[in-house]
Amino acid sequence: MARAFWKGVISFGMVAIPVRMSLATEKKTPGFHLLHKKCLTRPKQVLYCAADDEYFSIKETVRGYEYTKDQFVVLTENDFEKVPVRTSHAIDILTFVEEKEIPHLYFSDSHYLEPEELGAKPFRLLRETLLKTQRLGIAKVSFQRREHLACLRPLDGTMLLQTMHFADEILPAPVVPEASFTEKELDMATALVKVMAKPFKPEEYADEYQKGLEKVIEAKLKGQKITAPKAPKVEVGDIMAALRASISAASKEPAGVR
Repeated sequence: MARAFWKGVISFGMVAIPVRMSLATEKKTPGFHLLHKKCLTRPKQVLYCAADDEYFSIKETVRGYEYTKDQFVVLTENDFEKVPVRTSHAIDILTFVEEKEIPHLYFSDSHYLEPEELGAKPFRLLRETLLKTQRLGIAKVSFQRREHLACLRPLDGTMLLQTMHFADEILPAPVVPEASFTEKELDMATALVKVMAKPFKPEEYADEYQKGLEKVIEAKLKGQKITAPKAPKVEVGDIMAALRASISAASKEPAGVR
């Protein structure tokens, strides 16, 4: 389990629930390094100041906010800790909503919440209340030098805090051209969905790209030839024929197998 990176309270009306927060997900990708093409050695990152004509290390840098062209005000870690918002140490619940009210586009990263020893009872009470009312708590909390919009939801025996995008961070959706289809085409597409449907079991899905990349690396080490897969041909022909063929193929293999 990941270590807690934030500690504070859930502010629930006049109730304060001491909690800690940890990461709920992690990315698993192979690690690559930038190398000097000539000798395949890892270069040292160097910072250069043209004004002083000197090289310096990352330890000699500060964070500056450009308030006008080429004019900066420097902020220290102590300054960031002084930002006057209550959400620096509190998950401030603002309201409760039904999940269906929130477009999936708004959800971002997930974090586990767990109570400190003294907060176990009100933590479980809040969790059970969310389950009973079938609602999510909409809150604001600050970490990683910014304030996040977030929602609290029950998950197994604990609660999950999911950060969310603010409304002004959502980009406009593309305009999809109008197109008509027949009732028979809709029925056939619905039949295909039903044939392919099955309960969601996340353990059945794996990162095929990562597995393929490992094969490429192994082939490179052995000096073997690597052949890139061909892009599939995209042909929009007879939709009904394509749907019938898809239903026939899906009926012969377990859903989700590709």
